[in-house]
Amino acid sequence: MSLTDLSMTEAADAVVRGETTSAALVEACLARIAQHDGQVNSVIRLDAESARAQAHGVDRARASGATLPPLAGVPMMHKDMYYRQGRVSTCGSHIRRNFVAERTATVLQRLDAAGAVDMGTLNMAEFAQNPTGHNRHFGHCHNPFGLDYCTGGSSSGSGAGVAARFFFAALGSDTGGSIRLPASLCGVTGLKATQTRVPRSGVMPLSFSADNVGPLTRTARDAARFLTITAGRCPDDPTSAPEAVPDYEAALTGSLAGTRIAVVEDWFFDGIDDEVAAAFETAMGALRALGATVTRIAVPEMAAVGAYTAVVSRAEGAAIHANWMREYPADYAPHLSARLYGGYSLPATLYIEALSRRGPLLRAFCERALGQYDLVATPTLRTIVPSLAETDIDVDPQNWARFMAVSANTRPFNYLGLPTISIPCGADRRGLPIGLQLAARPFAEGRVLNAADAYQRVTEWHQRVPSL
Repeated sequence: MSLTDLSMTEAADAVVRGETTSAALVEACLARIAQHDGQVNSVIRLDAESARAQAHGVDRARASGATLPPLAGVPMMHKDMYYRQGRVSTCGSHIRRNFVAERTATVLQRLDAAGAVDMGTLNMAEFAQNPTGHNRHFGHCHNPFGLDYCTGGSSSGSGAGVAARFFFAALGSDTGGSIRLPASLCGVTGLKATQTRVPRSGVMPLSFSADNVGPLTRTARDAARFLTITAGRCPDDPTSAPEAVPDYEAALTGSLAGTRIAVVEDWFFDGIDDEVAAAFETAMGALRALGATVTRIAVPEMAAVGAYTAVVSRAEGAAIHANWMREYPADYAPHLSARLYGGYSLPATLYIEALSRRGPLLRAFCERALGQYDLVATPTLRTIVPSLAETDIDVDPQNWARFMAVSANTRPFNYLGLPTISIPCGADRRGLPIGLQLAARPFAEGRVLNAADAYQRVTEWHQRVPSL
């Protein structure tokens, strides 16, 4: 077994026990990046010497007998919209190609304190605004399980790099599915916590009401440790939630006895591909075998949730980009300009309506889907993984429907603000991954993590390695 096949928690624990060194982990990751990233195109900036220096610091600390923190020596890379003081953060764009951050994102500070080794930054959709992984400025990111296919976006490099074993975990961001989509399409685990659970300070915004910070990892256990470290109130982010942060990893039981799962049949299964439906049903069978009950229900409010989700993200994205759109309109990819211009045509009354309906719709969803049930289960993506060509709307605007369909099942959970995870649950006839999405009540991250971990204890989909 290669060192790069370890999960994040396995790698961290191996360093603590002295079974490997941080330096060995870094060199293994750097070698794999050198060998394969020319195909995948997940990396924007590789800080190899800085990573080596960080690793040697961890190894010296262990040799001296110091107690190591929970992520000591684990190589990571992060979506290029997380600011690190003194470093360029492009946000996947031409406009910010020379932007040097004046502060370090709170989540990076917390990962630094936990001993993680930061090896650099990753490719992403321009300004985090597409669900497929296309980027005309840095080149499209390619799925390690099939190089002609989408990685999912906007955290494309994060999903592809974790799947390709270039590093052990990565930060993504999720405004309409941008953590869960790359997780699903690339066969890894992606967690979007409750809205405001993880501080967003020092992160390029996309939508004030829907942005989330979170990890892409190999396993749910990895995501649990990652969230325990990064979640919690931060004075630099007044929107961050004050709720206490439990030890999510310690609460993983491996059992789903008594867990009640709802399958919302409206919306999430419209136009579903047969292979996705079959993988989903097989996953439900595995969850039942672990002790869960599965019940199919209806939530008629889903159509309204889907419509308001689009209004909020379009209006807020347009507001954030207003100055740049006036000064540098030609520096945006055509598909991004089109989406932003659409935001300027929305009346303020519609945006206010969308915000005011958010609370009532959340209450309605929780009453119908999470009142008598602990979890909601859906496919992460309704279709099998599309190709880069058939979702490239800059080349052919006729691809718009296929492009937008990618995020149909993930967007509602951003508007509702609910904790949601995507885990691998199968593969299609081409060997490309299929994802299962689980959601719970606000601040019930422990429930989705426990269910995902229990499922991964009895299945092997998360252990598949792409044959690059």
